[in-house]
Amino acid sequence: MPAVEVVENGRGKFAVDISVGPHALLADEPAEAGGNDSGPSPHDFLLAGLGACTSMTLRMYADHKKIPLEQVQVRLTRRKIKAADCPDCVTKEGDVEEMTREITLVGDLDEATRQRLLEIANKCPVHKTLTGEIKIRTALVA
Repeated sequence: MPAVEVVENGRGKFAVDISVGPHALLADEPAEAGGNDSGPSPHDFLLAGLGACTSMTLRMYADHKKIPLEQVQVRLTRRKIKAADCPDCVTKEGDVEEMTREITLVGDLDEATRQRLLEIANKCPVHKTLTGEIKIRTALVA
C-alpha cells in the first residue's frame, strides 16, 4: 500500500499537495474557513473515501452474485450535531460528527436484494474503519 504524503504548497494559507503513489491531489479549506477553496477539504476527502469504498464494495458483491445492478450512486454529507440530540450516540455531551450516506441503486432489483445490498454497503472496509476503533500513532521526524 503506497504511503500518502501531504506537503504545504505555498499557494494559500491551507493549500496542500497530496501524493498517493503515482496520483497527485490538492486539498484546501473553503474560503469561509480562511482557505482559497482550491481543492476539496480534508473532510471532503474523508466522505469521498467512504463513498468510493461503498460503491466499489457494492459493485464487487453485485458482480460476484450476478445481481443486475446497473449503477451505484452515493451522496454524502456531514454536519456537527449536539450529542444530546442524538439518541443512538454513545457520546452524551458536546458535539458529534454525523455523516449521512444516501445510496441510489439503479437496476431491476427486488426489495430483498436492495436490503441485502444495504447490508453489504455497511460492510465496506472504510465504513468498518470509521465505525471501529481507530488508533493514530504520530511521530515527529527529524
